[in-house]
Amino acid sequence: MKPVIGVTPDFNAGDRKDMGGREPTYFLRARYIRAIEELGGVPLILPLVAAPAARRRLLDGVDGLLLTGSGPDLPPRFYGERQRYKFPLVSERRADFELDLVSQARARDLPLLGICGGMQTVNVACGGSLFQDIPSQVQHALDHRQQKKAIHVSHPVAVTPKSLLRKIVDRATLMVNSSHHQSVKRVAPSLVASAVAPDGIVEAIESPQHRFLLAIQWHPEFLFERHAAHRRLFEALLRAARRPRA
Repeated sequence: MKPVIGVTPDFNAGDRKDMGGREPTYFLRARYIRAIEELGGVPLILPLVAAPAARRRLLDGVDGLLLTGSGPDLPPRFYGERQRYKFPLVSERRADFELDLVSQARARDLPLLGICGGMQTVNVACGGSLFQDIPSQVQHALDHRQQKKAIHVSHPVAVTPKSLLRKIVDRATLMVNSSHHQSVKRVAPSLVASAVAPDGIVEAIESPQHRFLLAIQWHPEFLFERHAAHRRLFEALLRAARRPRA
């Protein structure tokens, strides 16, 4: 049977003009869903329910998780800092839901792939921290907000030997797209960095203790149709989701 992959949406609590204005609205780019469906999975968009029992019930019905990107930032209080820069923040509903899902996925050994903001959520949920704004906090950093469309790659990342990511993409260097101003600062104690940009920015993290817990800073949903290495990321998630849980 095709594995069911739970996909987290963005959420507008009523203050985002780009997502429904004052009407609370779920939002998700179709590219995430297409990648899962076209490569052999059944995507299931997850409602951001608040009740712990409801969250457990949702996870009982999926074989893997995909944490998607987000325009706004994760509130810094979740990693013990005050907000230093005036960027929009992810809704409390989404932040709380996704942080809890990461913890539950780890406890269940449920395959999980985090993308862009999803990577930042994974790191914070596991006890790591973030650069709140790369241009303000990292000297000589690349421009991680590329000007060209996301279907084009903009810079390389060095992939760590013997890492899960290296096994998936089967190459030492990978060209990626880039659309973020935040990134991992302190890698969570239970995770390891598995890709790094030329300026030292961590571009992928993973858990050596889990069968598939991988998070990446770029957006393979824009690249999977034309780039085999990025397609393999979704294929690897689906393979892991097909295997019985430990």
